[in-house]
Amino acid sequence: MLRITDDLDALLDVLPPHVRDPLRQREDNFELLEVVLDLGRLPEARYPEREVVFGEREATQEDLDYVVSRIGEFTTDNRAGIERTLHRISAMRNRRGRVVGLTCRVGRAVFGTIRIIEDLVKSGKSNLLLGRPGVGKTTMLREVARFLADDLNKRVVVVDTSNEIAGDGDIPHPGIGSARRMQVPTPTLQHAVMIEAVENHMPEVIIIDEIGTDLEATAARTIAERGVQLVATAHGNTLENLIMNPTLCDLIGGIQSVTLGDEEARRRGTQKSILERKAPPTFDVVVEIQSWERVSVHPTVADTVDSILRGFPVPAEVREIDKEGQVRTVASPVVARERRSLEKRGPRPTEPGRERRIFPFGVSRRRLEQAIHQMGLPATIIEQMGDADALITMRSYYRRKPQILRDAEDRGIPIYVIRSNTVSQMEQCLLSMRSERGQDPVVSALEEAEEAIGEVMRGQQGADLSPQNAYIRRLQHLLAQRYNLTSRSLGQEPQRRVRILPAGAGGAE
Repeated sequence: MLRITDDLDALLDVLPPHVRDPLRQREDNFELLEVVLDLGRLPEARYPEREVVFGEREATQEDLDYVVSRIGEFTTDNRAGIERTLHRISAMRNRRGRVVGLTCRVGRAVFGTIRIIEDLVKSGKSNLLLGRPGVGKTTMLREVARFLADDLNKRVVVVDTSNEIAGDGDIPHPGIGSARRMQVPTPTLQHAVMIEAVENHMPEVIIIDEIGTDLEATAARTIAERGVQLVATAHGNTLENLIMNPTLCDLIGGIQSVTLGDEEARRRGTQKSILERKAPPTFDVVVEIQSWERVSVHPTVADTVDSILRGFPVPAEVREIDKEGQVRTVASPVVARERRSLEKRGPRPTEPGRERRIFPFGVSRRRLEQAIHQMGLPATIIEQMGDADALITMRSYYRRKPQILRDAEDRGIPIYVIRSNTVSQMEQCLLSMRSERGQDPVVSALEEAEEAIGEVMRGQQGADLSPQNAYIRRLQHLLAQRYNLTSRSLGQEPQRRVRILPAGAGGAE
């Protein structure tokens, strides 16, 4: 059960009386996010999904000075706080430096948010938390610090830029438990304090809020390489955001363009220029926070990034806290959509979740094992065709129709045909097999993109693809980048589509 403490009175007490008194009378202040005071405008209270303008008097310079005189000093990033609380006051200034607007954000310590990722934090692996602003990343990070320091007795150091995690003043807020806190004089020095924390204070865990620059990403990698567990937040909603972010992609291993030899390109079934992960990821696990009660987890970042770069995304593990307060794993949104689509078309021929038994005929067993492992498909390769749920063979064998293929058809065993004996072809086949009936929509979209890329590389000025959702369009953009081509999205939903263009022909989406 979540336990929330916010010391809201401490924030209300610094507001002018004509703002404070109407706010105190509201019954929904347990949801209050922030109070906005802008010069010459009516005060505004912000709640989840709504804003409330209240009072009959516009904010004056005296009102703003009233607040400023009752809080701590503003740092270089125009943020201040109230000592021994988690509240944050951010200032807007005019060209002469005078404060003309204030955002008074409510800081809350929420005990219990750790439960949904407790096993990940306990594992000792480095965890990166992603999510939109206001979703609760810093709140969860604060609870992680307390849990590791108090419940697991770890040596924890919080690198606290702008005093977001442990509050204003020299004494940390009790929300971080017995974890130690290092304050950062200015945000530009966060990377230096991160390294100082490791070199001077021998932590087992370092907690960092909002890694956002090359220097901070490099410092995080240095810390991880010294064997210290990292738990941090970063800008971006999803793992794919990090892959496409040139500043932060180093957190998940970095992306580089690699030119393959002719033989290797033929073996992989790709063009010679491809994108690959450059190094091991700094963070072992990525958690996409949707709310305190729901997260998406990528437990093996290296494998997930490799699959995305090959054009085969791995669905995240989605966790929820139910009404009884129990953490349960639910199907990812992508898998759920596929399941609903398949159910509309008819019953599945195999039991959901049962391990597939695959019989390879004329196909490299070693490469098929590699493809199954990389896809994370519940499947095993068997020796006897009669025990198989599916048979995979090459097109050249299928055309000749040897007796074993005729026997498989007589027994009603599905036969999957691939063009070449490559891991890439086998992965596409396994994706199609996972959908159980017909071609997987993701595979179809990527094959269409590959054909368009081939046309553009042969001299065509551009090629439009079929309309797709944002998720598939993002994969098509990544595929175009793999071949060093330009791509952009055109049109309005639901007819928005990707256009493939020659290199340098215009900006990507």
